[in-house]
Amino acid sequence: MRNIRSALRSRALAGALAIAGLALSAEAFAHGDVVPHAVDTSSLPQLGEEWRDNNPYTGNNDAIKLGQSAFGQNCARCHGLDAISGGIAPDLRKLDRDCMDIPNEKKKAACYKEVNQYFLMSIRGGKVRNGAIYMPPFEGILSQEAMWSIKAWLETRRTKDE
Repeated sequence: MRNIRSALRSRALAGALAIAGLALSAEAFAHGDVVPHAVDTSSLPQLGEEWRDNNPYTGNNDAIKLGQSAFGQNCARCHGLDAISGGIAPDLRKLDRDCMDIPNEKKKAACYKEVNQYFLMSIRGGKVRNGAIYMPPFEGILSQEAMWSIKAWLETRRTKDE
């Protein structure tokens, strides 16, 4: 009797692991095409070769519209539609939440600049941890204009909570 119970437990465990494995592999494919896509930024003021420290497109409606589209093509599969993360990757609406309530405007501007630099470092170089790629590098695929337009759109999505 004991051997039968043990065998049943082993089969149940094997079945559960098989189902979990299928669920995990299905989740991995749920994000579809993860190849980064270039973005046409010819309608925006061109920024040149030197990388900016701050977002030159903050508040630029054309850049914001383009950034929303570029985000949808390149970022939403991990960071969520409309930048509302489903838990796979960070919620980018909260990227600069620590800056929002700083009363001193000079300190607030410095905080946003630091976040902008972090954003650029992340999007240009990607995210790799222990040899695993968590986010592909977008440098060479997305232009500076495309990256800053995505950030300009993200600035319109800022939130502290949720």
